[in-house]
Amino acid sequence: DTFEKYDTYGRKVEYTTNMKCPAASYLRANPHKIDLGRIGLVLRKENGERAAIGDLASVDQTLDLWRGVLGSAFELEGRSVSVETCSPPEFDAVAVRIRSPLVPQGRLSVSLAFPYGSGAWGRGFDDWKHPELHKTEVAQEAPGRVVLRRSLDDFTYFCTVFTSGESTFRASGKHKFVIEGARAGGDTLEFVIAFSPARPVEETLSFEVSRTACERKWKRFWETGGAIDLSESRDPRWRELERRIVLSQYLTAVQCAGSLPPSETGLTLASWHGKFHLEMHWWHGVHFALWGRLGVLERTLEWYRKIMPRAQATAERQGYRGARWPKMVGPEGRESPSGIGPLLIWQQPHPIYYAELCYREHGDRATLEKYKDIVYETAEFMASFAVWDPEKKVYNLGPPLIGAPEVYISRARELRNQNFEISYWKFGLRTAQRWRERLGVGRNEKWDHVLEHLPPLAQKGGLYVSGENARETFDRFAVGHPSILAPFGMLNDPAVDRETMRRALQEVMRKWNWASTWGWDHPLVAMTAAGWDGAPSRDPPGFPSDGSWIVRWEGLRRMP
Repeated sequence: DTFEKYDTYGRKVEYTTNMKCPAASYLRANPHKIDLGRIGLVLRKENGERAAIGDLASVDQTLDLWRGVLGSAFELEGRSVSVETCSPPEFDAVAVRIRSPLVPQGRLSVSLAFPYGSGAWGRGFDDWKHPELHKTEVAQEAPGRVVLRRSLDDFTYFCTVFTSGESTFRASGKHKFVIEGARAGGDTLEFVIAFSPARPVEETLSFEVSRTACERKWKRFWETGGAIDLSESRDPRWRELERRIVLSQYLTAVQCAGSLPPSETGLTLASWHGKFHLEMHWWHGVHFALWGRLGVLERTLEWYRKIMPRAQATAERQGYRGARWPKMVGPEGRESPSGIGPLLIWQQPHPIYYAELCYREHGDRATLEKYKDIVYETAEFMASFAVWDPEKKVYNLGPPLIGAPEVYISRARELRNQNFEISYWKFGLRTAQRWRERLGVGRNEKWDHVLEHLPPLAQKGGLYVSGENARETFDRFAVGHPSILAPFGMLNDPAVDRETMRRALQEVMRKWNWASTWGWDHPLVAMTAAGWDGAPSRDPPGFPSDGSWIVRWEGLRRMP
């Protein structure tokens, strides 16, 4: 049983935090990311031995962001090898062209191998030790096209291999295959490997067609949306900052632009078994809307509608109304057991934020109608989660609760009213009320009562701290996520006193243990100076105004 009961103002509420039972480990690891197929070069030296990385010379690799093509070059025993790799945008595929005199000598080939899924945390999500647990079968075969059917437990997918020219495809072992060129043939090896869940790819794919489609897609990407030019700045750091701005757009478009929220480490690792962490979806997706690419974020919102019945069931089981969104999930939307995740709440207002970004861009009733159920059900849970304290005349958020910094874990049964969560509750309920007014249905009285009676942001010594009963932020807990900055840097809460926040930011810069921080903590700090509704009218407000930075931009949107 993964459930544990937490006292909630006289009620016993169940959370999936019991990690001591076998079911918890299983449910946490499943469903999990799998390795669809391993593609690699097989290189042999003149003596027939297999070459290793140390045998390669003159290694060079360039990612062409404009075209979306990766170019790699190296030498093996004086023989040159050049590789072009791209991914056609309409398919889950890899297209490759290799040129080398090693091809007709039979010293360069390509391997395609299939592992079982391990369900492990981190990098090791491939299992090569149990070939008997899965199947790889040739389902179709024709000149230049082979379809492989993969079966792992109750999951089946297809791998379609397209070869061109004199290239051939053959089995080399159980779950192993080789693509190679003809002996004494040309020096080029071209192929496309496509993966698909329900049926084989029916279209004919080639490297040339794939590269053309890829180039067209990335040209369109870079010629639309926002842009920043720092090249006229005097500060020598402009070049590196601009490089990071451009590269981050490419990387997030590659790893965070699907129909599902991305896993916390995108496609790079299988951390947390490759599951989505919905509190991180804000950081993975909101920037698309602010950079004029709302459609990339918006395509993930239908998933929230799909899992809403599960979110509503969770709220009902715990005695709340509306939809309680999970924290760590797979595509099916089931909350994963964790000693921390089920007690976090800062992911809850996210869908309201996303819907508001959609309305700010479209500004029409159709958008309001499309997302109103997500907004209303989210707000309904938020209002019912808040517990009225008749003595203090305030609504409490928690206990139980683990705040965004995740440093007061041992206090989950007593923690309440954390600053970030208080500000985000106000943003969510305030925005949901605006949606009701836009749709002409009037304000919700309960939501207003909660809004008017949420406690003030906690302070200590003239500084904002984590929360009401977590005031040791700068004494003992200047570690992890500096979420004390979020009420201003992320949310622009009107209740924030600017000078108190300024002092808190300065103390963060002086005392914070930066080695303990995570990826989103750094932009959160920077965002205390970013552009938002009501920001200073100077352009841009987040850069020094001493003339050292000249920022030219277009197509950007202000944050709410």
